[in-house]
This record gives sequence, structure tokens and C-alpha cells, in this order.
Amino acid sequence: MATIDDQRHNVLIFLLVMAFFTGATIQLSEGSVLIGVVLFLIALALTTKIRLSSIYITKSSKFFIVLGTFIVLADLVYNLKAMNNLGTLDSMTFFMGGSLIAYGISQYRRMGEFGIYTSGTFIILYLFFYSLLPSLNNNFINYFDHYLVLLPSLAIVNAVSDMSLHVVATETVHFKGFEDSTVVIGGPCSGIYSMILLTGLIVGYTKMERLTDKRRISLLIVITVLVAYIANLIRVSVLYYIGYYYGIERMMFVHVYLGWIIFMIIFLGIMMVLYKTK
Repeated sequence: MATIDDQRHNVLIFLLVMAFFTGATIQLSEGSVLIGVVLFLIALALTTKIRLSSIYITKSSKFFIVLGTFIVLADLVYNLKAMNNLGTLDSMTFFMGGSLIAYGISQYRRMGEFGIYTSGTFIILYLFFYSLLPSLNNNFINYFDHYLVLLPSLAIVNAVSDMSLHVVATETVHFKGFEDSTVVIGGPCSGIYSMILLTGLIVGYTKMERLTDKRRISLLIVITVLVAYIANLIRVSVLYYIGYYYGIERMMFVHVYLGWIIFMIIFLGIMMVLYKTK
């Protein structure tokens, strides 16, 4: 029978696996294939650190195992047929499938519950920001990137440097530094992924640990989103600086790594706070 300490250990390993898998997908789609493969192998190796106990599966729990397996296989088949690059949503879909499988095994039900709430919260918020809101206003993401990312990040840059950057479109900045360059601020630069993923982690952990202080939990979510938002503005500002003084090639190299590193730092800080909030 798995102990509470084993469950917490497994959840930590599960989170690290997800973090390295997410980093691998980013590298494979935007950065170095070699580094992406290395990160994937690290994620795979970490799964061997999960503390196993004797497996006990009831008839009623087989549904969750079958459903989880189906979700993982369906997403893999879809991406292979569509020749798509695996992205953050795919990572969360795999996470949901794996969590359902864990939930179907009595010894790992709490770990599975954590994953279901975490990935479920992410998927719901993802669909809200990237499907529902854009269906109501086609330019929602563009406006978000322009007013809440591009303009504030330029304000930070203008306050601390004498770089000459000019807004030439809703999501586009032009500057003449190391080279004549045009940069599009959109997609991952919005920081929405990080904010909703961190929110999902908090929801998952509080459900798994049965934390009931809704006021403290809500405050923690608000603070986490603000920290993630500010961190993303700083990240974008750093990218401007690197692009301006060292060129677009080096800026794109840093772009692939910086967001993931900042996310891991914030994530570890949140987990420390959550561990003490019991």
C-alpha cells in the first residue's frame, strides 16, 4: 500500500516529468532537436523513480484506465497523421490520459486526481482563451498581445535603456540595432500558457491535499498569475535587449530557453508555498 510520503514523492516526480516533457516539446518544435531528445530521455528516466507498490485494479476503475489509454493513443495518432509538432496542449492531453490511468489504480488514485484537476483546469482555460474568447472577438489574442504584452514591455525597455524600438503593427516591433530587425510579439510571448498552467498546478495540488482555505487559495492563484505575467514582461524585455544588441539569431536561441527556465523557477517557488500551506 502506497504511503502519503510515497504519494507526494510520486507527484513531485510526475511534475518533473511533465516539466521536462514540456521543455522537450518546445525544443523539438522551436529549438534544438538534440536537446529536445535529451530532455525527453530525462523525462523518461524520471518515470523510473516513481515508487511502485503492488497494483490493485477494481472492475469499476478499469473504465478510467481504458479512457486514459484511449486519450493518449488518440492524441498520438492525430499528431502522426496530421504531421503536427507536439505542443503544450498535447502535453496536457497526455498528462490527462496518464492521470486517468493512475486514477484507475487504487494505490495511485491521489496522484491521478492531482493530474486530472491540473490538466483539466489547463484544458478548460486554454479553450476559454484560445477558442471561446476568439470566437466572440477575432482579434482578442492580438489585442492581448498588443495592450498587455507589447506596450508594457516596451515601456520597461524605454525606462531602463536608450534603445530605439518602434511599433509598426498590432504585434510587431521594428528596431535598428545590431541589425535591421522586425520582431513579432505573439503566440508563446503572450505568457497565457504559463499563467493557466500554473493555475492548474495550484488547483490540482489543493484538490489532492484537500486544502479548504478558499480565500488563501484564491489569493495564491491571483499572486501567481501576476508574478507569471510580470515575469513574462521581463522575459520579452530581455529578448528585445538581446535582439537589439546581439542580433535575431541569438535572441531566438535565448527565446527557446528563457521562458522554460523562468517557468521552472516560479513553479518550484509555488510548490514550496503550497507544501507549507497545509
